[in-house]
Amino acid sequence: MIIEYRPVGVFHSNLTPRANAPRQGILEPENRAVIEVFDEFAEAVKDLDECEYIIVLYHLNQTTGWHPIATPPGSDRTFGLFATRSPNRPNPIGFGIIKLNKVDGTKLMVSGVDAFEGTPVLDIKPWISSIDCPGGKA
Repeated sequence: MIIEYRPVGVFHSNLTPRANAPRQGILEPENRAVIEVFDEFAEAVKDLDECEYIIVLYHLNQTTGWHPIATPPGSDRTFGLFATRSPNRPNPIGFGIIKLNKVDGTKLMVSGVDAFEGTPVLDIKPWISSIDCPGGKA
């Protein structure tokens, strides 16, 4: 089975493979970026400005293959890939809970990102603490 997606937008950030990205965007809340939502999805941005945080799914287009075992940064042991957040996955999909600072038309000003410049955005969803925090702990 082949599953195809098309991007709804793209990240514009100062992060590049050479400059390196943080291990997790939330660990560096000062990292700012803009998500440019493509014009054909402009109407879908309506009411997003009511959200403090958004969930962004993106295609990790800089990865080069995957391995079933990974060693997370700062760890001295290996884990099965699915027990890590390694970007080198069979389906290189990134996931971030990102602070939404401002919506300006189809441009989303965000912070706490780990996505490189030009990273394709697959989907954007509202982060809702009552749903997205098991046990109700936000």
